[in-house]
Amino acid sequence: MLQDLWHNLDYAASVVLFCIGLYTVITKSNLIKKFMGLNIMETSVFAFIVALGVVDGGDAPIMGAGAEAPFINPLPQALILTGIVVAVSTTALALSLIIRIWKQTGTIEADELRGME
Repeated sequence: MLQDLWHNLDYAASVVLFCIGLYTVITKSNLIKKFMGLNIMETSVFAFIVALGVVDGGDAPIMGAGAEAPFINPLPQALILTGIVVAVSTTALALSLIIRIWKQTGTIEADELRGME
């Protein structure tokens, strides 16, 4: 059991990071902290997808002299690069919205914002 966990440590670390982010989103009332939790969750998903693409003993998928199978799948890395671009743009938009909320209401605490409705 412990050896299986050690062998799949990258998967276990991704799950732990996801749980930390989920805990932050659920328990914190500050909007910036909630969004930081979401960023931790998306980073853990990125790490999990990259870990899925790892091939033990795999070589770069570049054909040429001396290229031998098995090859590493380049698709997860390409998907993660796209995901990182989306995550950065989402983060910028969310932080600008949080700043706008703070300027209009004077607070970024979700509990206080619910009371203002």
